[in-house]
Parts: sequence; structure tokens; C-alpha cells
Amino acid sequence: MKLVFDRPKSMKDTVMHYCPGCSHGVVTRIVAEAIDILDIREKTVCVAPVGCAVFLYEYLNLDVTESPHGRPPAVATGIKRARPDLFVFTYQGDGDIAAIGLAEILSAANRGENFSVVYVNNTVYGMTGGQMAPTTMLGQRTTTTPYGKGAMDGRPLRMAEWIASLDGPSYVARMAVNTPANVKKARKTVIEAFRMQLEGRGMSFVEILAACPVGWGLSPIEALARVEKELIPYYPLGVLKSVDSHKAG
Repeated sequence: MKLVFDRPKSMKDTVMHYCPGCSHGVVTRIVAEAIDILDIREKTVCVAPVGCAVFLYEYLNLDVTESPHGRPPAVATGIKRARPDLFVFTYQGDGDIAAIGLAEILSAANRGENFSVVYVNNTVYGMTGGQMAPTTMLGQRTTTTPYGKGAMDGRPLRMAEWIASLDGPSYVARMAVNTPANVKKARKTVIEAFRMQLEGRGMSFVEILAACPVGWGLSPIEALARVEKELIPYYPLGVLKSVDSHKAG
């Protein structure tokens, strides 16, 4: 029998602790597959913060260091500057990167630090109780906006567009993992972002729209439908910036 599907070498053979229907498991596998395809596992270091990303060191078969909430870009900067021979990437959620870590990511991106960012946007604080995040959609109910988020609570931040507007980053894209086709596109995008770092081009940043059924109060199927109907129209998918395409233009 031909083997057509197997666990990536960069993933441990263990049970995941993500909630049923959570997209983090899919994104974790995409990252592991990208590392395997590029054959960089032995020189890779991941930086993961507080939040759902805290589980990552249990799932990835490579070196992972924890950082304080919102501080992965600072830790990644230190590691990459001290050991430029290593491949370094951060794995962050929207509460981490767009709230407490906003200054960290913008400063690192503006400097063009040569590490990669995998940013999982599920529009809510998933691990700590479903509170409103800077990416929460207007009208979305959370534990801190039980009647729906209003404009006075802040409009949802489009982080990919913000990062792409800076001169330092080399590659910025937004993808989703709500369908098999989108999962394939997301994998291709992560591989391309990782290649940018290997070529020394500066920061590469991939935002991935994800489902959080428990935080949204929806079933897994309903959560995937919400990504398609609500998140993607506001957070459009695609490559927002690429050093190569910029030069070609």
C-alpha cells in the first residue's frame, strides 16, 4: 500500500490539547511541513508566548523557547542577532501580537529583523476566557463584550496591512485554513515566507485566519463557516508585499 499521508518529522508523536475544531492544530502541521520541506529542522528555533501557542513546545520536534506575553519579537531578535546561522520564527496569536505585543512587532518589523512570524488570528483571546481582542469584529460577542463589540471598543486591527506598510519586512501575506484549498495555499505561503529569511531578506510575516469554536460559542462547522462569511471579507486573503514582486514592478 502506498503511503500518501504521514506525520511530519518536525512534529512529535503526541496527542494535541487544542479544543475540538481549533485551527491551531492545522497551522502547527503546516509549519512543521514547511520546516521539513526546507530541511531546516536541526537549525530551527521557535519562539512562542503565553496563550494557545504555549503548547507548541509539546508538539514541534525542534527547539522552542517561551517568552513573556507579547515579547516573542524581542526574544527572536536577540536569538537571531546572536546566532544568525539559525532559522528563527515566532508563533503568535492576535491577543499577543496586536495587543500587549503591538510595539514589539512594529518595532522589529520596522527594523527589518531577519526572522519570520506566523500570526494566528482568531479574533478573540482563546485560552484565557474568550475576551475581546484588538482583532475582534464589530458586533462580535465575547465575554467582555456580551452585547457585541462597538466602535468605541476599537475597530479590528488589520495587522498584515500595517506590517506591509513598513519598509523593513520583505514578505507579508494573509491566508486562512478553513478549507482544504486554503490550507494548501497557506502551506505554500509559509514556505515562501521561510525562504525569505533563509535568503536574508528581512522579516517575513504570515497572518492566518483561524477558527476558535469555543471562544466564539459555535460548533466547529459553524466556526469554519464564520471564517468564510465574516473574517475573510474584512481580512482579505493574499500576498500584500513581496520583495521580488516589488522589484519586478
